[in-house]
Amino acid sequence: MSETTTPAALPETATLHVLSVFLGGDASSPTGGNALGVFLDAPGLPTALRQRIAADLGYSETVFVEDGATGRLHIHTPAVELPLAGHPLVGTSWLLGRNGLRPAALLPPAGPVPTWAEGDLTWIRADPGAAPEFAVRQLPSAAEVDALEGGEDGVNLRVWAWEDEARGRVRVRVFPRAMGIEEDEATGAAALRLGAQLGRPLTIRQGAGSRIEVRPAPDGLIDVGGRTVALEERAYRLPVAA
Repeated sequence: MSETTTPAALPETATLHVLSVFLGGDASSPTGGNALGVFLDAPGLPTALRQRIAADLGYSETVFVEDGATGRLHIHTPAVELPLAGHPLVGTSWLLGRNGLRPAALLPPAGPVPTWAEGDLTWIRADPGAAPEFAVRQLPSAAEVDALEGGEDGVNLRVWAWEDEARGRVRVRVFPRAMGIEEDEATGAAALRLGAQLGRPLTIRQGAGSRIEVRPAPDGLIDVGGRTVALEERAYRLPVAA
């Protein structure tokens, strides 16, 4: 007589951690920051259910941690799952570290991403070629980037200009409409690709006031870092799986 395996029952609720990642300003007067949802206690959710939750929450990304000790996780925008993304990995690393769980590397579908803390910044090191691709527009001035009224339908668009080329300061806006996001406040994946394109340390000002630090790393990898804070922690009722 053959045995059958009954799938484990899914929980009715899970704890949603809401973070703000890539804050600008300083600790007393923060600016910008991209909201991120993270679940640490809901492993094993089916892909379709994770996607429904990410769409329901509406953050630019939501992270589902499968194993905090190993850093295995999934990243979803409201429309798609991503193999790699910067602000979800920086934020999740910070949260795991706050809970005493930060591994030496996170494990999104794209593969291991080393992570560590330096002062109040959390860093990741990743292959920019594994990050989502963006159509790129360089404009003559930061003022022209500021003046943009939106992106392009069906396109993941990154627009940038030098604010101070000698000091490596860059103004960026990202419109990842193909990912289901009108405009992203802070985009680590775009920072990875810009770091590879320019090949030098950068300080990126994105969105309404977010700040992303970028620097080249060995073997063609790029380091991306920034500040994270916790905004909220609450119980979230999981949708019924289809």
